[in-house]
Amino acid sequence: MAIWLTESSKILVQGITGAEGTKHTRRMVASGAQVVGGVNPRKAGTDVDGISVYATVSEAMKETGADVSVLFVPPAFAKDAVIEAIDAQIPLAVVITEGIPVHDTASFFQYAVNAGSTRIIGPNCPGLISPGKSNAGIIPADITQAGRIGLVSKSGTLTYQMMYELRDIGFSTAVGIGGDPVIGTTHIDCLAAFEADDETEAIVMIGEIGGDAEERAAAYIKDHVTKPVVGYVAGFTAPEGKTMGHAGAIVSGSSGTAQAKKDALEAAGVKVGKTPSEAARLTRELMQR
Repeated sequence: MAIWLTESSKILVQGITGAEGTKHTRRMVASGAQVVGGVNPRKAGTDVDGISVYATVSEAMKETGADVSVLFVPPAFAKDAVIEAIDAQIPLAVVITEGIPVHDTASFFQYAVNAGSTRIIGPNCPGLISPGKSNAGIIPADITQAGRIGLVSKSGTLTYQMMYELRDIGFSTAVGIGGDPVIGTTHIDCLAAFEADDETEAIVMIGEIGGDAEERAAAYIKDHVTKPVVGYVAGFTAPEGKTMGHAGAIVSGSSGTAQAKKDALEAAGVKVGKTPSEAARLTRELMQR
């Protein structure tokens, strides 16, 4: 099984004609994903490697039956592009773009909540992959296989590392949710989906310093998740008082520290590794049992 992305998913790429859009469209297609169209109003009527480019998301959905859009749209235009996807009622919008102003993200996220028809993943994320089925974003498709672990991660690079370290066991779906202060899909959303997926047997959750998302996820796990969860929190060695990495990685006093997040997760019954490799080892031991 998989969450939100399956072998029948039909993918649009907003910004398909740009350098990043074209490159990653080709990588998605090579991995077996069904990329059925692209969107660029200035390039409508052309194609990229035989994939038709349409003027609008609604037109592309009508012509192709697409139910996923992956956005490689520059930050200045991303808000309008996401709102266009929401207005077209596409079920899943995966916003890869980095550097979108937080005010814009908050605006289009609330717009999506009010519309009630579109799940947003990202922004500033690698997307999601259901190995052997489909790939929507920039996650390498050849570093793992289909399996029984569900992965949710703030960090793109750590998503890849965890997938590679547990490649012999494999993943149902890996979701990179992004590390900005405001994002669409959260750890909790993914935990709920993996809990409901019959073929996901264990969950790996990767967080990082800053904010309280991991603490809130820990409270959710304690009350609602019956499957085993292994965690890792990036930032144990971060120097105190220094802003690190993602825009969301801001620590205020003891709030948002790696240790505080580790304590909260362990109190909820989550096994937490001090390094990504230790988290992978804990997951391996759990799956072998």
